[in-house]
Amino acid sequence: MLLRRISNLIRGFLSLFVSGVEKHSPEALLEIEKENLRKQIARYNNGLASHAGLCEGLMTRIGKLEAEDRDLRARTTVNLKAGNRDAAGQYALRLQTIARELEESRRQLEQAEQTYRNLLEARDVAVAAARAKVEALKQSISDLKVKRALAELSEMASGMVTSMGSASDTLDRLHTMVEDERQKAAGRVRVARDTLSMADVHLKEAEQRALAEQALADFAAREGIALPAASPAAASPAAPAKTMGPAPAREAPQTQG
Repeated sequence: MLLRRISNLIRGFLSLFVSGVEKHSPEALLEIEKENLRKQIARYNNGLASHAGLCEGLMTRIGKLEAEDRDLRARTTVNLKAGNRDAAGQYALRLQTIARELEESRRQLEQAEQTYRNLLEARDVAVAAARAKVEALKQSISDLKVKRALAELSEMASGMVTSMGSASDTLDRLHTMVEDERQKAAGRVRVARDTLSMADVHLKEAEQRALAEQALADFAAREGIALPAASPAAASPAAPAKTMGPAPAREAPQTQG
């Protein structure tokens, strides 16, 4: 009982597998059916050939019987005219048997010929119907292939639309992230610029100018060159140096007594 159930299960799986292969490969199944049809036609033609051989055998037999019938008629006539009644009687008796066989053979040949024509017509009708069905299946398979291709293209297009929508969402999120980071970077630049002390910058520039003037004066003194007076712009007073601690208090103005 268990082995039977396992066998049925295996046959079921094999049937499902074969059905799946047939669905995915209808062209291969059609070719197999066409090959089976050719084999069936070949077997049918062999049967027709055997039946045609039977007809030919009957026609050959009928030809022999007709020749024997003519010979016996001639012999019967000759012996009867010659007065040989016994011999004529024997020939006449044989002639009756030949006549019956000839009639039966002709009837059999007519039936065999009619059967052959019917079988030939049935074969032609069956072959024509099978060919028409094969052509219809070819058209159906072609239409199936076209529809499958269209379905795949439609599914691909649908997937592309979905993917494009997802990409657009991703690009939007990326744009938002970039804008946020750009604004943060701009804020950091502003904070750094506001934090920079311009007084220190100006003091550094004044120190550089003073050092340059001192170096120039030393050079002129060593070389004995009279150094012209510096322009007011160049001799601008340096910014006061920063000191640690509180600023010194101003002296109070003296009052006249």
